[in-house]
Amino acid sequence: MARARERLTATLRADRVLPSPNIWHWPQVYEAENRAQDADGEIWRLLAGVANWTGDVLDVGCGDGFHLPRFAERAAAVLGVEPHPPLVERAKTRIDGMTGVAVVLGSAQDLPVADASVDVVHARTAYFFGPGCEPGLREADRVLRPGGALVIVDLDAAHPPYGRWMRADLPGYDVAEVDRFFEISGFGRHRVVTRWAFPDRETLEAVLRIEFSAAVAARAIAETPGLEFPVGYRALVRRKPSGLIVG
Repeated sequence: MARARERLTATLRADRVLPSPNIWHWPQVYEAENRAQDADGEIWRLLAGVANWTGDVLDVGCGDGFHLPRFAERAAAVLGVEPHPPLVERAKTRIDGMTGVAVVLGSAQDLPVADASVDVVHARTAYFFGPGCEPGLREADRVLRPGGALVIVDLDAAHPPYGRWMRADLPGYDVAEVDRFFEISGFGRHRVVTRWAFPDRETLEAVLRIEFSAAVAARAIAETPGLEFPVGYRALVRRKPSGLIVG
């Protein structure tokens, strides 16, 4: 997540796919990371109260589809959109045999769905990192039905220790600037703290090594004596007003 942001501004402004080196290069390690995240379910509890998840849900940057089965427990239909073809294939394997769930190749800037066709657009640590993501915000407005919600879940770089490690790799990342960008863009912000909990040290260290530079990963490993650490997130929510016309 952190290293992907190094290319964020230039990549988004060039309207290209934003690389995710962690999951693109180490999908098996990232699977273990997904299983370790939100050990207490705090993010899911927060999300349950900010949007109606029983309609049509679109997951932007769904990766290999880790969250799609969870959405499918309540949603009428779930669509994952992912720009990296190998991950699309992995996601299709994950949801094989499930009804009402699909995955397609596509990007946040050009969602392959019709206007006003979904009730919730969800993105978790994908694409929507701050200034530069305006094309994706416009696309979310286009595909949302009136009254629908865009829900963005991202890491809170202000919360230690994970946020401190992030900022060490991203010295130019301005937490206050990103917060202001989303406030100006009409989002409400909800902060939540949860835990990443791992089954063993080998898994914990492997995850930290795909998330950070070698020096920062070594520091993070040294600062984590056990098998878990707290991680802060922020959930950003913007609703599409009824009658909004997107030009």
